[in-house]
Amino acid sequence: MELKAGDVVMLKSGGVPLTVADVDGNDIECVWLGEEGDLFRETLPRAVLEVALLATDDDEDEEDEDEKAA
Repeated sequence: MELKAGDVVMLKSGGVPLTVADVDGNDIECVWLGEEGDLFRETLPRAVLEVALLATDDDEDEEDEDEKAA
């Protein structure tokens, strides 16, 4: 998995989306907002992260059409 600054990832165990701030080998520096709007920054090993699958506007439009058809 090739990661770069700006990519959105998640912990393999779940949780909130994290934004990659920096990549240094297997050390991935991530930032995210907590529930209260606090900014967090942590360096995590690449092995605990996976690329996040985010919904796009097109996905939401398709869901709306599916609901109307039902």
